[in-house]
Parts: sequence; structure tokens; C-alpha cells
Amino acid sequence: MSGLQTGLLAAVGIVFLLLAANFQSLRLSLVAVSALPGVIAGVAVMLWLTHTTLNIQSFTGAIMSVGVAMANAILLVTFAERARQGGAAAAVAAVQGARGRLRPILMTSCAMVAGMLPMALGLGESGSQSAPLGRAVIGGLVMGTFSTLFVMPAVFSLVLGRRPFRSGSLDPTDPSSPHFQTSKLNS
Repeated sequence: MSGLQTGLLAAVGIVFLLLAANFQSLRLSLVAVSALPGVIAGVAVMLWLTHTTLNIQSFTGAIMSVGVAMANAILLVTFAERARQGGAAAAVAAVQGARGRLRPILMTSCAMVAGMLPMALGLGESGSQSAPLGRAVIGGLVMGTFSTLFVMPAVFSLVLGRRPFRSGSLDPTDPSSPHFQTSKLNS
């Protein structure tokens, strides 16, 4: 169990660092990772409601739901940041990002929940062995989807606030970079 806990924490840390490199912003990475407490709370509540223990199967389900929730969070943050680059205020950009990615996020989550429902019910001869995985995924995705669509836009607008868009690029040939140099392009 301690290995799984370490693996989950390492996965979150690695995802955070990869997002920081991808977005070129620690703030946007923090916003994307802000959906994870909702996922973990959803897993815990579902396991508690169904009187299911925390075991290898449920931990695996928690890791799966973290992965799907992070994919949804990245979609929303990418679209919200694109709206902010277009000149929208952070709060408006967050709402536009959530509105623009509502259907894909709901489709992904609903498809995963529907696929895990038979497993979560634990029907069949060995159904009770795999039921914790399905229950953890369902609980994590339900709360993770809510967190992604409602909490994360609020975090986006709070973290980015009134800051104007500024590219994090260090490339001197990138026109949006603060290090852009026109003299080297003309030579």
C-alpha cells in the first residue's frame, strides 16, 4: 500500500512538472492540478458509502480516475488560456473554457462511468474482487467532473486574476516571447 501511495504522489508530481513544461507556466499547472482533490474526495466518499476497503483494486481505480480527470482538466485549461490569449479577462476565459469543453468532458466521464458500472455492481462469480476498482473510478470521476467544470474555472480566475497574458517562451525568434529580438530576424 505504501508503494501505491508513493506511486500516486509521484504520478501527480510528474504530471505537474510535465504540465509546467507544456504550459510554460507554474500557475496554469497549479490550476490543472486543482481538480485532483475533488477526485480523491470522490473516491473516498464512494468507498465509504459502499463500505468498500482501500485495497489494491480501489487504489488502481483512484489512479485511473486521476488520469481521466487530468485529461479533462488539461482540455479546460488549454481552452481557457487560449481565450485569455485572445484578450478575455481570466474569469470570462475560464467560463468560455468550461463552456467550450463541456460536451467532451461530460462525454468522457459518462462513458467511463457507464463502462465501470457493471464492474462496480460486483455481479458474477468473482465480481466482488473487481468491484472496488469500478467504485473508485465512478466516485472519482463524478466528483472530478464536478470539480473540473465548477471549481477549476474559479481557481483559474483567482490564480490568474487580472494578470495580462504574457508568454513564458524563452525563444528569441518567437514574436510573443518577452525575449523576442527583431534584429536577428532581419540579418
